[in-house]
Amino acid sequence: MKLEGAVLRNLLARRRRAEWIFKIAASGALLFALGTLGVLLLDVLRDGLGWLDWDFLTHFPSRKPEQAGILSALAGTFYLMILTILIAFPLGVGAAIYLEEYAKKHWFSRIVEVNIANLAGVPSVIYGLLGLELFVRTMGLGRSLIAGALTMALLVLPIIIIAAREAIRTVPNPIREASYALGASRWQTVWHQVLPVAFPGMLTGSILAFSRAIGEASPLITLGALTYIAFLPDGLTSPFTVIPIQIFNWVSRPQKAFLNCAAAAILVMLAILLAMNAVAVFLRHRTQRRMTL
Repeated sequence: MKLEGAVLRNLLARRRRAEWIFKIAASGALLFALGTLGVLLLDVLRDGLGWLDWDFLTHFPSRKPEQAGILSALAGTFYLMILTILIAFPLGVGAAIYLEEYAKKHWFSRIVEVNIANLAGVPSVIYGLLGLELFVRTMGLGRSLIAGALTMALLVLPIIIIAAREAIRTVPNPIREASYALGASRWQTVWHQVLPVAFPGMLTGSILAFSRAIGEASPLITLGALTYIAFLPDGLTSPFTVIPIQIFNWVSRPQKAFLNCAAAAILVMLAILLAMNAVAVFLRHRTQRRMTL
């Protein structure tokens, strides 16, 4: 018995030591990542904060860094994201509802699920090539705002579907069974019971997907979005540019002052991302509060 007790104590001591080493390694990795992010953020603040003013937000790009602004890229980003949300969110949620609530579990649905999961990990430049061939050339939309929005919708659609499906799976089955017991149809159950409960999770996953879309430049560069525009988009078929492409254009310029413009544009993009995440958190908490009342 004494021998077994000593072996057990040694085993527990080794497990505690291994756990302690793992905690130290995980904490070190976290501190390293946060430190690197902090250094990069401080560098961007140092270079771009002094250039970020009202004139920078309301002026068009210029060949002179002192007069350069981000108005056309900011407007293009806004219009592109609105169109992307209007296209991708209904399609993604509708596909998730069909796969979770209506589709039968057979070989075809399994193939669709595997392909959706694989598409979520495809590099973004592949979507740019697909949009170039499908929307620009085949459908004849040209290098327009609607072609860019359709391409970005394809980029985020698998992520929205996966997030929406996970949110629908979290809805307890007794809610559905109680709705059916009261005589509701399947669609009434989905619309009035399942979607309100799953909506916070859907919203959070979709906002994260759209946040990724804001920072993507390679699909739009492949699609043919312009790097220099001194006007605002005036329709769905208008040429456009976005903030990541404008940043790419500025950092490729030989004048060092354009690096300050790029840093200021990065700060604007970070502010947009923080605002989108804040809206997602607000809507999530508001929806959850309504459910608990």
